[in-house]
Amino acid sequence: MTLTSRTIQTSRLQTAVLERPATGEARRRLLLVHGNVSSGEFFRDLMDSLPGDIHAVAPDLRGYGDTEARPIDATRGLRDWADDVLALLDALEWEGAHLLGWSMGGGVVMQVALSAPERANSLTLVAPVSPYGFGGTHGENGTPNAPDFAGSGGGTVNAAFVPLIAAGDRSDTAGSPRDVMRKFYFNAAQFQPDPQKEEAWVTSMLKTRTGDGFYPGDMTPSDNWPNVAPGTAGVANAFSPKYMNLSAFAELTPPPPVLWVRGDADAIVGDASLFDLAQLGALGAVPGWPGAEVCPPQPMLLQTRTILKRGEANGGQWRELVLPGVGHSPFIEAPEEFRAALLEHLDRSPPSS
Repeated sequence: MTLTSRTIQTSRLQTAVLERPATGEARRRLLLVHGNVSSGEFFRDLMDSLPGDIHAVAPDLRGYGDTEARPIDATRGLRDWADDVLALLDALEWEGAHLLGWSMGGGVVMQVALSAPERANSLTLVAPVSPYGFGGTHGENGTPNAPDFAGSGGGTVNAAFVPLIAAGDRSDTAGSPRDVMRKFYFNAAQFQPDPQKEEAWVTSMLKTRTGDGFYPGDMTPSDNWPNVAPGTAGVANAFSPKYMNLSAFAELTPPPPVLWVRGDADAIVGDASLFDLAQLGALGAVPGWPGAEVCPPQPMLLQTRTILKRGEANGGQWRELVLPGVGHSPFIEAPEEFRAALLEHLDRSPPSS
């Protein structure tokens, strides 16, 4: 079945989706949620490879792709996006679905499961953001490095990157969207994208809305290193630990079954992320780092693993799959291995309705 694009009016906003209907009766329903500075376009090949009994839909989140532009209230954490996803499920007349979330989208689908656990048949977390957000915490329980959550939020994003998105920069110069994708979305040492697909992905990235209410969001000055703390609006503030805390996922009875897939060469989400200012400080790339006693790098993998282990006590089942030589996009870089693991996970999970 050919993939199609359409816009669905939900109770919250006009949502653009990439859709692959089932051939015949849909036995399973799969909703795929993208990450930051991307859109549903990144899932095209994965969706096209799925069995015919799966009805798959990949929305563009608010602030991305072709979905209606509405600002993000960061003080709600990821709930603006999660509520949008639930409204889309209503519009599709899906009582439940298997939810796949990539990077920031992993946090979004966890929030959906927290908000409406009966609608999440299973979760597939692909290189997911930590349940305690991005930046500014330490330890398995997401303890903040500073009372104001300095080191997270809109002020931590590379200030030179945002204007290039807004300007539609398609070059391959250092720091451009194309360059960032090549170096960090994938493990460039082992993966070179097809030129035609790369053009579609760059186009997708350049549709990201920028500004205080969108990407990256506003910021607040801080007396704590690195001297920026979260604001109240936009993307990077929404996944600041000041507002995002998904640890209650472990308290669901039970949590939905989880497949966690990541690459061991992921430079974005990891215990030594090159997008974490504390890690960059430790490497000497950001001056003034106060040291590991005050501001250690965030142990993102440890934090995710701890939450999933805690969920076991409430009947949760989960599997961690680590793909060697793979970066931040396992479903693109290792498509056969990823697809096999996903289908096995769906087969073992409750059916969608």
